[in-house]
Amino acid sequence: MANAKFILKEPNSKEDTLVYLFFNYQYKRFKYSTGEKILPKFWNPSKQRAKETRKFREYPEFNARLNLFENAINTVFRRLLNDGVQPNNPLLKENLEAELSGKVLQNKKITLFKFIQEYIEESKGNKKLGTIKVYNTTFNYLEKYAKATQKDIDFDTINLSFYNRYIKYLTVDNNLSDNTAGKHIKTIKTFMNEATDRGLNENLDFKKRKFKTIREESDSIYLTNAELEKFEKLDLSSSPKLEKTRDLFLIGCYTGLRFSDFTQIKPENILDNNSKIQIRTQKTGERVTIPLHKTVRKILAKYDNQLPKAYSNQVMNRYLKDVASLAGLKHTVQRTIKRAGKIEKEPVKKFNLVTTHTARRSFATNLFLADIPAISIMKITGHKSERSFLKYIRVTQEQNADKLLNHPYFN
Repeated sequence: MANAKFILKEPNSKEDTLVYLFFNYQYKRFKYSTGEKILPKFWNPSKQRAKETRKFREYPEFNARLNLFENAINTVFRRLLNDGVQPNNPLLKENLEAELSGKVLQNKKITLFKFIQEYIEESKGNKKLGTIKVYNTTFNYLEKYAKATQKDIDFDTINLSFYNRYIKYLTVDNNLSDNTAGKHIKTIKTFMNEATDRGLNENLDFKKRKFKTIREESDSIYLTNAELEKFEKLDLSSSPKLEKTRDLFLIGCYTGLRFSDFTQIKPENILDNNSKIQIRTQKTGERVTIPLHKTVRKILAKYDNQLPKAYSNQVMNRYLKDVASLAGLKHTVQRTIKRAGKIEKEPVKKFNLVTTHTARRSFATNLFLADIPAISIMKITGHKSERSFLKYIRVTQEQNADKLLNHPYFN
């Protein structure tokens, strides 16, 4: 028997959330966004309608609109059957919208740029500052592209032709690396996915295989155990900001935690007489348990298990380059960057490449070179496959050969 249900997109949200119509028929399910939004605390899940409360005064009109949706879907379903037409989701959608035409006040069509602006503003309440910055940067480039090309950019124009022209605009006209261009494409796909989920977009070209996020393996460095010892032996007592930066960085180098996690370690995260750290990671929400290296125990003791408040990631990255320079990382390494499919090589001092993320990469690489099983390291780093993990670590051909020389097969 066919039946209609109304379900909230995010029933635990603290903000208004979309109401979806689900219509189950002939062992199939049809999903349709009503375009209506409601704060979950005003929703009655058993009745699948808004609660009749003074705090939500518009509940009579709101429920009346949902009734229109329910009556309309039932009507078009029966009509298709009576006409001898086998119902399917595309037919239901087409006929439902025809039935609703003139009965439900249709929302004014929103443009892609308007949606992005509203979505960024909405995201400020539930996403990190870094994410908002990424969203704004991508939006700014889209606006500049539209102005430079005199083209209207909207939901229906985000196709493979746009993709090819936009990649050229980013990498050739703006000299961005392929990885940076790929991040912009990834963010555009985020915007399009969100708009699609909200029933604002029907163009799915952005999901095609060729509309891909470019990602090239980077030349990110790692620090050897010997280099980390140089960091540790530095006397930075005359510069408290560098000393604090160095200490927090070493915590990351010997725990494998991300910046957002190793800067948030509290006394309650330190277990079993300072032998382990247990923390729930911010990015994935997973709980990880990490044995403490002697250097970490020494730093924790220095601060009585109460690590100092960290600087921002940007500021810490700036100070880290000073620390790395003082530690003697002044030799030149070659960095390669891929732009518009062409590889560019440039010499750079190693200390200029040190960032907070170098800590996590150093941890994974040093443990791998110490013959600790990859699966054990992945339990801490959170990599889901050995393939992605091996791309992450920094092991040269020579280091790999040295490891193999110690294998029984070569002895």
